[in-house]
Amino acid sequence: MSEIKIKAETRTEFGKGAARRIRRDNKVPAVLYGHGIDPIHVMLPGHDLMLALKQPNALLSVEVEGDAQLALPKQVQRDPIKGFIEHADLLVVRRGEKVTVDVPVVVTGDAISGSMVVTESPTVAIEAEATHLPEQIEVSVEGLEAGAQIKASDLELAKGSALAVDGDVLIVNVVAEATAEQVEAELEEAEAEAGIERDEPQVEAEAADAEAAPAE
Repeated sequence: MSEIKIKAETRTEFGKGAARRIRRDNKVPAVLYGHGIDPIHVMLPGHDLMLALKQPNALLSVEVEGDAQLALPKQVQRDPIKGFIEHADLLVVRRGEKVTVDVPVVVTGDAISGSMVVTESPTVAIEAEATHLPEQIEVSVEGLEAGAQIKASDLELAKGSALAVDGDVLIVNVVAEATAEQVEAELEEAEAEAGIERDEPQVEAEAADAEAAPAE
């Protein structure tokens, strides 16, 4: 994984008011911490940070007053409505250091007709060198039949990477597609358990009333 260079400015103002002013300038308040160093409060260019974080587990080279720090995004807070980045916590790492991160699982290929592929775990935790983190782990379901399962231990990991979860964790499950009758039966069962009674269709009710009405 290549380093993404990003230039930071030292942050001297704190509080909600200061954070709002920083965001109005299209910058993001952030903090660098780890390895026993005192937390470094900085401001990062919002657009550059947004682009960098589109890459999972992006390795950032953050330059602060001429000194570069390698860091991984640890926690990113976003506006729940507009989605812009409100704050970022960046964990300082060292070359050769091993870290544990969640890596996205990408399913490729097609299972046989009549089956459905269910991704049970969209990410998997692995341990790898901070400077050699995989962007994703591919899982092929090509030609698999219903009943097939792919567990964490079945994943092909990049050299130097190791699972940080139990090997029996289910990643992908291939199941038979449900028929219309099965869906209807499951719906009726769920409604019965919830105590919901189905009403007769209005059209059938009106037809029954018409048959029962006396002729004029």
